[in-house]
Amino acid sequence: MTRHYNFCAGPAALPTAVLERARNELLDYHGCGLSVMEMSHRGEDFVAIAKQAEADLRELLAIPDNYRVLFTQGGASLQFAAVPYNLLGAGGRANFLHTGIWGKKAIAEARHLFGDVHVAASSEENGHSAVPRQEEIVLSDDAAYLHYTANETIGGLAFDYIPEARRPDGSEVPLVCDMSSSILSAPLDVSKFGVIYAGAQKNIGPAGLVVVIVRDDLLDQARDDMPTLFGYKALSEAGSMVNTPATYSWYLAGLVFDWLKSEVGGLTAMDAINCRKAARLYAAIDGSGLYANPITLRNRSRMNVPFVLADPSLDRLFLDEAEAAGLLNLKGHRSVGGMRASLYNAVPEAAVEALIDFMADFEKRRG
Repeated sequence: MTRHYNFCAGPAALPTAVLERARNELLDYHGCGLSVMEMSHRGEDFVAIAKQAEADLRELLAIPDNYRVLFTQGGASLQFAAVPYNLLGAGGRANFLHTGIWGKKAIAEARHLFGDVHVAASSEENGHSAVPRQEEIVLSDDAAYLHYTANETIGGLAFDYIPEARRPDGSEVPLVCDMSSSILSAPLDVSKFGVIYAGAQKNIGPAGLVVVIVRDDLLDQARDDMPTLFGYKALSEAGSMVNTPATYSWYLAGLVFDWLKSEVGGLTAMDAINCRKAARLYAAIDGSGLYANPITLRNRSRMNVPFVLADPSLDRLFLDEAEAAGLLNLKGHRSVGGMRASLYNAVPEAAVEALIDFMADFEKRRG
């Protein structure tokens, strides 16, 4: 069996150790005589899996006691609707920072459902090459919360700071963050946020699961017309089991959390690894005459590194040769083109070194 290096933006690479453990437990989980996929989500064995996964995630992120952790479904995109449903019950408007395609989708969904929204700052004018600075952010007088995307997966644009969410009168509102492509890549001060949500299929586990971290005081802010399965309070009270959850994805997420703790050494260690990976790849791009990255230095994503070739006619050849060399899923998103290497937690440093070596060889031969 040959495993190649996978740079896919999502569903993304999973740690080899996690896949091996899942393989070993696939048919008979700890002597139960059945697979986790076949268990009742309300049975003792799966409830233990779920509780351990939450405990490990709380430890990794140092989540304060006044926050609930929810394991739900629908992808991060469902949260584009769930967030305003849960936070607009007392009135006010949803406020957004627009820094790319995923932020734009969140804005569009809130506008579709509830009409008027307020864009507190945008990076559209600079082509989404740099995020707005704090002094550029102006919330509406009736802001109910401020939403932003910490890392734009497609454009490779990342915030280098945590925004403050204050109305013009100085009053603070909850900060809501889509962390789908950056969560668990480094330590995080959860207390600065009202809501954090993340699709699983990048740094948490396989597709089919969403993690939501919500502060207790926001559980009673929902609209009366909210669909039941969207409700943070209902999910919290039911242990994320209002309906049948994505049990196997939840189990695999738990294995990833355990891997981060026991094999990586926690998020400080993971942060150091991710810094090295990104720094090496950006240095190779910047030192090249063939490759280029358009993002302002301070806002370059460590998770998603887009780059273009000086001669676009070489794109197809680059991708074909990369795949033949065992470097998979380097094609950029269809909306922006070029290439994109996603360097999520499970992508090893050896994969980045292999990519850099290939890029140098390709430039020597084709550039």
